[in-house]
Amino acid sequence: MITKQEIQPVITKKVVITDSLFASYVNAIAEHLLPYQWKVLNDQIPGAEKSHCIDNFRIAAGEMEGTHQGAVFQDTDLYKWLETVAFCIANGTGREYIEIADEAIALIGRAQESDGYINTYFTISCPDKKWTNLVEGHELYSGGHMIEAAVAYFNATGKKEFLYIACKFADLVCRVFGLEEGKCKGYPGHQEIEVALVKLYQATGNRSYLTLADYFIRQRGQEPNYLMEEYKSRQGRNLFPEFREYDDKYAQVHAPVLKQETAEGHAVRAVYMYSAMADLARVERDEEMAAACQRLYENIVKKRMYITGGIGSSGTLERFTADYDLPNDRMYCESCASVGLMMFAQRMASLTGEAAYYDVVERALCNTVLGGISKEGKRYFYVNPLEVWPQNCLASTSMAHVKPVRQKWFGCACCPPNIARTLASLGQYIYAQSEDSLYVNQFISSSSAVEIGGQEIGFSMDSTYMKDGAVRITAKCGKREEALYLRVRIPEYFKKPTLKVNGKDAPLKLEQGYAVIPLEELTEVCLQGEILPRFVAANRNVRADMGRLAIMKGPYVYCMEEEDNGDNLAAVLISDQDKIEECALDSRLPGELPMLKTPAKKVTQTIAETDELYGTPAYTEEKMVADFVPYALWCNRTPGEMQVWVRAQI
Repeated sequence: MITKQEIQPVITKKVVITDSLFASYVNAIAEHLLPYQWKVLNDQIPGAEKSHCIDNFRIAAGEMEGTHQGAVFQDTDLYKWLETVAFCIANGTGREYIEIADEAIALIGRAQESDGYINTYFTISCPDKKWTNLVEGHELYSGGHMIEAAVAYFNATGKKEFLYIACKFADLVCRVFGLEEGKCKGYPGHQEIEVALVKLYQATGNRSYLTLADYFIRQRGQEPNYLMEEYKSRQGRNLFPEFREYDDKYAQVHAPVLKQETAEGHAVRAVYMYSAMADLARVERDEEMAAACQRLYENIVKKRMYITGGIGSSGTLERFTADYDLPNDRMYCESCASVGLMMFAQRMASLTGEAAYYDVVERALCNTVLGGISKEGKRYFYVNPLEVWPQNCLASTSMAHVKPVRQKWFGCACCPPNIARTLASLGQYIYAQSEDSLYVNQFISSSSAVEIGGQEIGFSMDSTYMKDGAVRITAKCGKREEALYLRVRIPEYFKKPTLKVNGKDAPLKLEQGYAVIPLEELTEVCLQGEILPRFVAANRNVRADMGRLAIMKGPYVYCMEEEDNGDNLAAVLISDQDKIEECALDSRLPGELPMLKTPAKKVTQTIAETDELYGTPAYTEEKMVADFVPYALWCNRTPGEMQVWVRAQI
């Protein structure tokens, strides 16, 4: 299963995104989102929930008086902001933030304790309780995000101060945790540091970080069960009220990780852990761990993933539930969970060399992740429903977590900076490289350069595939003795593909889902395919979607909005026997994706007893044309109802 090639995402100093849709978001990161989020972290945005983040660090550093405010993981808001800054600097769009970032990093260093410990909640509020509440304390989770930010900042700037802070913390964790006598036999309540430790190992070469990540994975779920024993010993004293319903599956400790059969529990924790497992399987060439990754991945994408690449069906504890349980209106689909799914699928592609995993990266990116942020970059969805009726999104009800419009910020603000760091590092999801190949994994117009086989390859992609099915790639490299290759993913929706190389028809040679093209000193590739809008139905076991249809074009899921179709979208019926037509996108929406139209009926249901709630039914039908916009762009105009799965005329 593990590929012989070492395949790594392209992390270069500069991947320039030129795609009309994605460039608008990526450019908004540096232009609008970074300054906006920095103001949020400093509590300077009127009407937004307070962050308290910077003040917490100042208090922990002894530079101001006060108590800790916000969640126990509030520190991560700053860490993810710094990671986003690093990616923007690497892409050439964020150098004006270096001074601010350096000052923030210096503040983190002043808040760090002499032994390397850093967590403002425990330093300020309960310094005698460190490492005693791994179930809820998020010390390792927060430290993981700090490590990821430090590695990214080092890679972008070459500056080592932040990396020293991260290594000092990681060295402490190595001293505290492990199976050796005198060490804590615990592991993270919320997985994340496992991914970060692999990155730190790759940045420093210190194998103790890789060993610690492996320990955290393998110890999880072993008996005696550390987290469940710790939870029981707390006797109902919880930082989070919802943790009164804490169970072993929620934390993925119901069985040893390599023996787990299905994706369970808190969705973000799960996919962060699976991502680390895939990293470890690749680095250590561990076939057993690779098999566990494959098993868990297939359970997600075949039975527990929404059409939009969202995961996590339950608003209670933000978790996976059962196979095919995919409700549309009161589900969760946290933005962070789709980011984590992208991470997991990307790592599975690097582990196996198979292009199909990038289909899932693309599904999550082009729908849930992109949909989680407004076109201006200043409003965000935490939860990503597939059906919204604004009037029933009421506080203090089972629908309280579903917001009909994007929010300025959140008290628990993990998602906004997570979306930001993902879009700022978009290049790593577009391109990958091995010792002899450049991989093109997403059709997003962009350009960059990378060294492969001792040769620098400059390349650019002009993708108009959603308009005319064309992807044009130009690659330039010097003379060489050994062959180099361009490998272009051919997704399932890309029908009747044909290939031209340097203006001449060429055979389409496929390996592991990639079209393989030998590189010359100048190679101009034109990949042409047919990408038509299509009706999609769900598996018959998905009760919520029985008798319903969705519409897609390429990787993009489409939805109806009230602005285009009137209210009561539940009354609209469409037929998969009708034609789907394309038309120009509303000028208020970013990019150049088409809007879609199809004939429809709108049913009016009445009862004879007009003032009663129930009675004798009567129906009338009205013909209409149903308009669909890309799900990623919904709620960027007038707020109102939204629906992905539409009732089918049978």
